[in-house]
Amino acid sequence: MELGNIAFTHNGKFHADDVFGAALLKIVKPDIIIKRVAAVPEGFTGMAFDIGHGRFDHHQADAEIRENGVPYAAFGLLWREFGEQLLLKGCSPEDAAKAAAHFDEKFVQPLDEDDNTGCGNQLAGAIASFNPVWDSDEDPDVCFAQAVEFASAILHRKLEGMFSESRAKSFVTEALEKSEDGIVVLPHFAPWKTVLVPSPAKFVVYPSQRGGYNAQAIPETLDGEGVKCPFPLEWAGKESEELQASSGLKTLRFCHRGRFLAAADTLEDAKEACRIAMRTA
Repeated sequence: MELGNIAFTHNGKFHADDVFGAALLKIVKPDIIIKRVAAVPEGFTGMAFDIGHGRFDHHQADAEIRENGVPYAAFGLLWREFGEQLLLKGCSPEDAAKAAAHFDEKFVQPLDEDDNTGCGNQLAGAIASFNPVWDSDEDPDVCFAQAVEFASAILHRKLEGMFSESRAKSFVTEALEKSEDGIVVLPHFAPWKTVLVPSPAKFVVYPSQRGGYNAQAIPETLDGEGVKCPFPLEWAGKESEELQASSGLKTLRFCHRGRFLAAADTLEDAKEACRIAMRTA
């Protein structure tokens, strides 16, 4: 769909769906002007969202519902129209389609569901907090613009994260092909889950921003629920001398109490921590 220079949405109290919808449109077309009105002007045929009972509204009786039962709100309808198109700027067509669907499921749908049902969502609540309080003389349109700026910053970071995952695929795949003993070593951190979660690899090791190396157990699913092989129970929550005595590794200095992350000063100790975990699982 080609966007004109003006888009209309409803005035009054704003919510996450119209705020994120406006933020998305401004990313698609930076010079677009969002006007908040009580009703769409008669005869207007351009973009209107969350108002007017058109393609990008969801208040009509026959409003669309996703196959999984989550109803669309304005943000979801706009993401369905423009999300994959945006992602093609930094992703392959295959990655763009998958990332758009995943983003809809994990980010967009909770906001749409909150708008339609009032079920409660922290991000939606944060957006709602930009509205003027009851005894304020703030201009609601100014507050809306501030909320859109906030939402735009989030969307930009989310999009860049998806672009970076797409760029990382070949880098991580190459490391996977060179891996041994179920341990993938990255010369520096890169988003690895989309490649390594479906793979046979059980651990990934990479330089830590705090110095030394992190050894991380690879989750069983992309949602991060459970890991393929946790670090030993007796290491959980231990640090430095106690951990080194328990593990026999001189530079192992941390193991998360969740048993999915360990840190060591040397690459060899980080890798050996993974080998011990696999031997004792």
